Amino acid sequence: MNPRAETPFHFFSRLTLTALTGKRASTLQEMTDVLRTAPDTVVYQHTHRYLFQHQFLTPEPPNDFAYWAHHMLGDERIGERLAAVDTIRFNTLSDLRTALIEAIEKNSSRDTLDRKVPEGKDFHFMSAVRFSVPTEHRASTLSEFRDGLKRVAISSLYLHVFEARLRPPLGRNDFSLWFEKELKLPALAEKVAALDPYTQTLEGLRMKILHLVDEELSHAEA
Repeated sequence: MNPRAETPFHFFSRLTLTALTGKRASTLQEMTDVLRTAPDTVVYQHTHRYLFQHQFLTPEPPNDFAYWAHHMLGDERIGERLAAVDTIRFNTLSDLRTALIEAIEKNSSRDTLDRKVPEGKDFHFMSAVRFSVPTEHRASTLSEFRDGLKRVAISSLYLHVFEARLRPPLGRNDFSLWFEKELKLPALAEKVAALDPYTQTLEGLRMKILHLVDEELSHAEA
């Protein structure tokens, strides 16, 4: 049996434009000061956008703040603390912002906070302007979903799996929600939700989801 959804799944893709904010930091103290009042679009740009651009890095990739602290400021310890902040484990950008600030403040002395980077190595804060663009791929059944998932770009996968966690219901990806709500396949939904994105690239994640879908389809045909 291959259940048919009342509401088809429509695959979207993510486009992001980068805008300069005019804000910069030459010390960790300045970085935390700007972060406290920066809009969520800035937090997104330097964490989720970085994660997508460098998604081929496994295991867990860092973020722009971690890279700057380690390679520009020369503070390996703070860089490691910032890299250890699990970008996609947070359901709101506000909570992620708080974790980043705490990673700096709880592991820094006054001298560390005030130490400046060499000239020309300032951290430039940028903002992400995001657009969701519909693709031609829709699915009403699990088989159709499989065909669509094979064809969409990885930016679509990123949008529906990673960014979806920032939208209500918080912490859930779009695929699992659709499997559970529309196809009444809660077991498949849980398996997809349980996949660890840190152990694979986005292409690897696509293959894992396809494998789970194939298993479900084979059980339905048995």
